[in-house]
Amino acid sequence: MTLTGRVALVTGASRGIGRGIALALAAAGAKVGVNYTTAGEAAAQVVGEIVAGGGEALAVPGDVAAAGEVDRLVKQVLERFGRIDILVNNAGITRDNLLLRMKDEEWDRVLEVDLRGAFYCTRAVARQLLKQRWGRIINISSVVGLTGNAGQANYAAAKAGMIGFTRSVARELASRGITANVVCPGYVETDMTGALPPAAKTALLEQIPLGRAGTAGDVAQAVVFLAGPGAEYITGQTICVDGGMTMQ
Repeated sequence: MTLTGRVALVTGASRGIGRGIALALAAAGAKVGVNYTTAGEAAAQVVGEIVAGGGEALAVPGDVAAAGEVDRLVKQVLERFGRIDILVNNAGITRDNLLLRMKDEEWDRVLEVDLRGAFYCTRAVARQLLKQRWGRIINISSVVGLTGNAGQANYAAAKAGMIGFTRSVARELASRGITANVVCPGYVETDMTGALPPAAKTALLEQIPLGRAGTAGDVAQAVVFLAGPGAEYITGQTICVDGGMTMQ
């Protein structure tokens, strides 16, 4: 229980990778704020699973792309648990389209949620972390932010931007005992990737040296490590959890 006494806020935690992260942080001893936008029932299930396992959790609604909602959800977590130690910016969406067909709203919405959302949440939580002079910020990007991907110019831009954003935050906050790092998942089995056609899944698997898709648990364990005492001297780094997919 390496995170006993810590409080984590995980955005987009009602399903997929975010759900896996919330459960893993709780299993390591942290109290968890489970953020969601519309999937209230799924978020309640995550909270129920954590509580059933002896942990503490709170479902907190809020669109991370809206500054006012972010301030409210952070306030809710602080009122319930008294502090926030770990922020995991996981909330993200896709609106895939080829460049020449991409609508302004498809570009804007992905940048708003995936990148601006991380900015709003980090800014709001950083105020508390600075008071505590300790904190862990872990941003969930994607290997697409490193390699690009046809039909995902908006998503790739947002996820690449998250990497640069994290490095800047790491430099700004390091003197106060706050670290900021990025986890880049590769092909992970989630609801989002479940919609891919079989041929696309096969092509992706052929690019993975370890020969299998990742799981939410694979990503979650990297997050738990970065949040824990073993990662105190790691900041501004990007860790790929991708089965070797993007190795150089």
